[in-house]
Amino acid sequence: MKRILSVTMVLMLFAGAFMITGCAKEEAPMAAAAPAPAAEAAPVMEKSYSGKIGVSLPTATHGYMGRVNWWVQKSVKDWEEKHPELEFLVVSADSVTKQASDIEDLMIKEIDALVCFPFDSSLTAVIEKAYNAGIYTVVLDRGATKPVYDVYISNDDEGYTREGTKWIAEQLGNKGKIVIIEGIPSVINSIRVDTIKETAAKYGLEVLDSQPGMWNPEKALAVMENYLQKYPEIDAVYTADDDMMKGALQAYKESGRDDIKIFLGGGADKEILKMIMDDSNPLVKANVTYPPDCIATAVGLAVLGLNDQVFEGFYQKKLPIRIILAAELVTKENADQYYVEDELNFQ
Repeated sequence: MKRILSVTMVLMLFAGAFMITGCAKEEAPMAAAAPAPAAEAAPVMEKSYSGKIGVSLPTATHGYMGRVNWWVQKSVKDWEEKHPELEFLVVSADSVTKQASDIEDLMIKEIDALVCFPFDSSLTAVIEKAYNAGIYTVVLDRGATKPVYDVYISNDDEGYTREGTKWIAEQLGNKGKIVIIEGIPSVINSIRVDTIKETAAKYGLEVLDSQPGMWNPEKALAVMENYLQKYPEIDAVYTADDDMMKGALQAYKESGRDDIKIFLGGGADKEILKMIMDDSNPLVKANVTYPPDCIATAVGLAVLGLNDQVFEGFYQKKLPIRIILAAELVTKENADQYYVEDELNFQ
């Protein structure tokens, strides 16, 4: 009985559907025309990039430059995976002489673009030679003494040290004695030191001394040992670099003194950021960004500029000749935003 009913119901439903369909066919001429199907969007064609790009930078002899080298490898790998037509030649040097020789060699290998993180500003002459040869040239950070490049990209050295010095002044109540440990004599080092001194004077700090630590922890340790012997009273140490700050911290710890209230480096080193996040060292409470991934951005600029491309939404026909990246104060509240877990673990 159930089977007979179910079959009957199926037949009734089929008949009803047929009647509805038939009515629809009869009334179709009177009905409004159905809207035309929307046209399919044209497929977005991915840009194609090609060219041989040389990348020259200092050897990873300390933390910051190790991170710079890590970002070079990462960016090159990312570009090569997406655009096999790109070829990268990456070379690192442990001296100015070696880096100048590297750039000459890259020119012999007929590179189309050069990304140069100079050992120091004395490399201007060889950079100029590449630029005048028609090689698309991107220079970053330590700069050149004249505009022999298509694009110059740097971190904000004035903002970097201004933010740091202001923070020290706030922590000390706009009074106190500070010492500076400088980096390698160069354009950016001069900007940093001048800005620290100007800002310190503006906010009531006394700069006792300023000596080069060459962006090296061992040399900074030696400078700090000298300061500790020379000055019986120091309130803060500003190295403007995390590698040098590590050396200065070690010297202070070994001295047995306890008068210094603040050590401020810079560059958002992974180890220092973790220290700030965990609140594990009362002397290290802040940092200022000086992102090593600027080298990855420089590689991207070389790819774009070489292929006559600009940023999306950028209306000028060429990339800007100078790009300055923002410097930001890092504290416990925002340190996790700048912490890169995989940094330096690139294989």
